[in-house]
Amino acid sequence: MSRGSTPPPAVGNRRVRRQAALILLLTVMMVFGGRLVYVQAVQGPDLAEQAKADRTRTSLIRAPRGDILDSDGEVLATSVERFNVGVNQRLVRNYERKNPDTGEVEGTGAAAAAEVLAPLLGRDKAELGAQLVGDSTFVYIAKGLTPEQWRAIDALRVPGIEPEETTARIYPNGATAGNLIGYVGREGHGLAGLEQSFNEALTGKDGKLTVEIGATGQVIPTGQREEVPAVAGHTVHTSIERDLQYVAQQKIDEAVAKWGAQWGAVVVEEVGTGRVLAIADSGTVDPNSYQKWDAADRGSRAVSAPYEPGSTGKLPTFAAALEEGVVDTDTPFTVPDRLTMPNGQTFTDNDNHATERLTTTGVLASSSNTGTVQIGDKIADEVRYGYLRGFGFGQRTGIELPGETPGQLRPPDSWDSRTRYTTMFGQGMSVSLLQNTSMVATIGNGGVRMDPHIVDGLTDGDGTFTPTEVGEGTRVVSEATADKVVAMMESVTADGGTGVLGRVEGYRVAAKTGTAQIADGQGGLSSRLGSYVGLAPAEDPKLAVGVVIYKPPGMSYGGVTAAPVFRDVMGFGLRQMGVPPSTTPAPDLPREAG
Repeated sequence: MSRGSTPPPAVGNRRVRRQAALILLLTVMMVFGGRLVYVQAVQGPDLAEQAKADRTRTSLIRAPRGDILDSDGEVLATSVERFNVGVNQRLVRNYERKNPDTGEVEGTGAAAAAEVLAPLLGRDKAELGAQLVGDSTFVYIAKGLTPEQWRAIDALRVPGIEPEETTARIYPNGATAGNLIGYVGREGHGLAGLEQSFNEALTGKDGKLTVEIGATGQVIPTGQREEVPAVAGHTVHTSIERDLQYVAQQKIDEAVAKWGAQWGAVVVEEVGTGRVLAIADSGTVDPNSYQKWDAADRGSRAVSAPYEPGSTGKLPTFAAALEEGVVDTDTPFTVPDRLTMPNGQTFTDNDNHATERLTTTGVLASSSNTGTVQIGDKIADEVRYGYLRGFGFGQRTGIELPGETPGQLRPPDSWDSRTRYTTMFGQGMSVSLLQNTSMVATIGNGGVRMDPHIVDGLTDGDGTFTPTEVGEGTRVVSEATADKVVAMMESVTADGGTGVLGRVEGYRVAAKTGTAQIADGQGGLSSRLGSYVGLAPAEDPKLAVGVVIYKPPGMSYGGVTAAPVFRDVMGFGLRQMGVPPSTTPAPDLPREAG
């Protein structure tokens, strides 16, 4: 072929094809190169994070809930280690169940895993196997396992079986103080008692653990591991004396059963400190199985249920009259069994009797209504109302328990012509047993009221104890007046008084009985309650005890139904505290006027 001639068509076509192939190759290389650059430079960080996420697992480290302790440091409520167990359904597919002797594979995947796990979990293997199948990275298969149960499961080395450490709340003393401790719900939140009042402090702060895992679901020893420790909840130190609480519950349960009452309660307060050593309610809830109790029976009626104090409510009237100087312990009164006051209101004593000449002490000892209204009538309503408020009536004590009632004490400008007199002997108003016991403790403390409390302090996760702040108290009456009231109360337990069944062998006791009618909601007063409040030893009061027996269908006098409970609880409390028996005689105040 000569120079400058046109190449044959076949040669030209081959050249075009080579050029096209080269262009195509270059285009493909550019596309892959661009994709590689995109993956590495643009998607690289996201893909790396995704891969890292696939290799890591983060589990919650539950903060141990703080303990609740009695006054001696004995545990009333605590938390124990438990495990919830879940499955990564993607990883459990890799399980191989091998013969322990030959090493041969006898089963694989979810079905084989279910066969070995079901006996340890107490589950049906077919039902468990169905839970192990799927595409989820975490599904719960068991909750609340003990550490021993989890160790047995972990020893199987089933890939994808993952633990979640948690806690369970237990109450080692059963129903003892159950009405005070309260309980927690399924989510671990306090729902009653101290568990509710101190829920935030008890809860603590959860931590977390992040680890890197391999293809079989096992933790990589050299892989990533990040841990944020949990911070334990505070420990709540109560003033409750566990043994005294137990005895008080036992005695009030026995009394309620004996008299067929709807309920009963006991409060024990340490005189001079406001520390409440026991609050016992009949039929107290066991926090370990609180669902078995009706919601209305899970709290403390001693704190939440108001009632008319009856004749125990006469004590503020006598204290006010003595403090105001309108009477003394031996001031004489003419006391009939029926008396009409200047405003036309008529009052009667519980029992018919001939007209008597009694001293102020004699009026209290016999619990005379007609004598009491004569004493109360010597004081202006506003002044007497101030004393009632001073003793804590009509207002919450501030006890660290939910549901406390303030009771009811209306101001004197709302009293009608009868109420102004009934409030002198404990009717026309309402109190809780805690308030009534606090009133007596105030008298026993030389007239200084201390706010009742049931928590001595808190200890945080670092071991630092913070005591409960306790004020200096509020003076209600003078020490001289308080001493006179205590001396007069001793006449109640002396021969001929209404409270002889509350005597405690070896100790001088100052007390007051009470019986009150209960409105039936239909304008009638078909039911009653009996109550008893007192101090011992009277010469130097250490304990104040209050008892109420609500709606016994038969006998309702507090000196009969409630007094024996007072006797047994007070006696046990004094002996437990190591209080020596009384060695001095009771004052011999005259009860009959000349």
